[in-house]
Amino acid sequence: MTDERRSCVDCGTKGCDGKGAKRPDFCLTDNMPEGLLEESLSHYAEGEEADILRTAATVEHDGYLRWCRVQETIEFARRMGYRRIGIATCVGLLNESRTLARILRSHGFEVFGAGCKAGMVLKTDVGIDPECCEVGPNTCNPILQAEVLNHEETDLNIMMGLCVGHDCLFYRHSEAPVTTLVAKDRVLANNPAGALYTANSYYRRLEGDR
Repeated sequence: MTDERRSCVDCGTKGCDGKGAKRPDFCLTDNMPEGLLEESLSHYAEGEEADILRTAATVEHDGYLRWCRVQETIEFARRMGYRRIGIATCVGLLNESRTLARILRSHGFEVFGAGCKAGMVLKTDVGIDPECCEVGPNTCNPILQAEVLNHEETDLNIMMGLCVGHDCLFYRHSEAPVTTLVAKDRVLANNPAGALYTANSYYRRLEGDR
């Protein structure tokens, strides 16, 4: 840690939120590479990225401490004018994804889902160690999920519990914007933040030796 530059994750003041707290000397606001801020702001001048930013702000404002994430997602999609919603789901969450699809359809959205095991490709056929077949013979195929939803010309894709790493590939290959509704955690009932909330007690063992 002593050899690393300090950054936002080392800050305890949140002085950047505009509520008057003092910012630390290493605050990213004052120590970022020249031109990065201006470059980022240029994306918000017009177009879809500008619409997403502004619409997300209205959803945050109107639903603050009132709407659950499912409702926020519905409101965001509606305000963006999206019609076709894709769901990229772990097959272990098909029941939850089916419920989500029913709710979305009740609000007038068209829904198309792609499960992670679609195509039924063996893990060993794509170079995965045979040992990994102990938890199932077929590989997840997040790139296929993305390409299927691209083919369906979805306006927004919702990710439902893809594995760590597989989610990276889905984000990379999805042409539509992606929002995550469920982050998979097989131990903590899909609540990975639970380990962080208890990192000073039950999950102290997560700390490394460095």
